[in-house]
Amino acid sequence: MSRDCSTAPQDNTSIALANRPFASANMRNGPQFAIFHEVSTDTILLSRHSGIVEVTLNRPQKKNAANQQMWKELLQAFNEVSQSAEDRVVILSGAQGAFCSGADLSDSESMPATGREHQLVRMRVLAKVALALHRLPQPTIAKVDGVAAGAGAGLALGCDLVVASDRARFSQIFSKRGLSLDCGSSWLLPRMIGLHRAKELAFFADMITASEAERFGFVNKVVDTKDLDDFVNGWALRLASGPPLALSMTKHMLNDSMGLTMEEALEQEARSQCVNFSTEDTSEALKAFTEKRDPTFTGH
Repeated sequence: MSRDCSTAPQDNTSIALANRPFASANMRNGPQFAIFHEVSTDTILLSRHSGIVEVTLNRPQKKNAANQQMWKELLQAFNEVSQSAEDRVVILSGAQGAFCSGADLSDSESMPATGREHQLVRMRVLAKVALALHRLPQPTIAKVDGVAAGAGAGLALGCDLVVASDRARFSQIFSKRGLSLDCGSSWLLPRMIGLHRAKELAFFADMITASEAERFGFVNKVVDTKDLDDFVNGWALRLASGPPLALSMTKHMLNDSMGLTMEEALEQEARSQCVNFSTEDTSEALKAFTEKRDPTFTGH
């Protein structure tokens, strides 16, 4: 059963997720469907097919710079996706040749307070978005084309995997704007590339190419611009056909690993494997192995 979302109401944060679920297949049979559903809010697009949900930043006239409305809509989207068994993998992208040029400093709601809520309150919304993205149980892929700067770079780094087009560019632009790091970059960068290289990017705020970002270590793959969509969709389909519970536990363990002793990590591994051996998915994987076929994972 398909739902036409083209006439969805445009009332800020409530619209995108008011009519969920968008995918209608029985996920006990695995993500073997290709029904496409799309709905838009004021600042983001959400599309779903084959167990993949793509969240597209959609302010192309501003190179998808994030205003306060976008932060609120992203927060609601991530919170909803985190609770959806039908969403197996998340792609985060930007519309029309740009990923995200950062926070929109011309947005009146994002500027210092003028009698309304304090700037710190609004910055905490941004922080909640970064944390919600980090906490998503599903694997996440940043599909970066064009510029990813400031908070936009932070959103890309907050994904589990980063795939960039050969024309993508990255910058921790903050110091050139008289600002310090935000959107989680102060936590993410040192863990990804080491403290001194993180300081190099943060202090100088240079714009670097996709190939340089790959050498730094925070981009997984650089592909031709014309191949970006197909490559990312290929990875997403592979992840969507994987075992959701096992992948989510693996993600959680890797995210936590820097703060654990080896003893604590081994205990997490043991507990996770105990959960896995109690699932239908592990039984299906073992059966498929003996029958020399690909397993069909249901998330049970």
